[in-house]
Amino acid sequence: MKKKFRKSIGSDVPTLVFFYATWCIPCKLMKPTVLQIQEEMGNAINSLEIDVEIKKGIVKRYNVKSVPTLILFKNGKPLWRHSGVMPVAEIKTAINDRI
Repeated sequence: MKKKFRKSIGSDVPTLVFFYATWCIPCKLMKPTVLQIQEEMGNAINSLEIDVEIKKGIVKRYNVKSVPTLILFKNGKPLWRHSGVMPVAEIKTAINDRI
């Protein structure tokens, strides 16, 4: 997973990373939103899901303190981040403003 994560966020195709926990109710609400964004944006964006209980090194490296958290990466650099529930349209606007 570490290599896949590095390769994906290092790509020139933007990657939306969804940090979640299985016990987190807001995360469960956000999962369909993230899937919808991936479906609607198609090949213009990649997405990854990171379980904060399992991938603690990645969580620490990117200072994820709460879930759900979304971070948009391109060429290995974080371009945008948001913690908490957010509507599809606002996430897509944030992504489109940065890619």
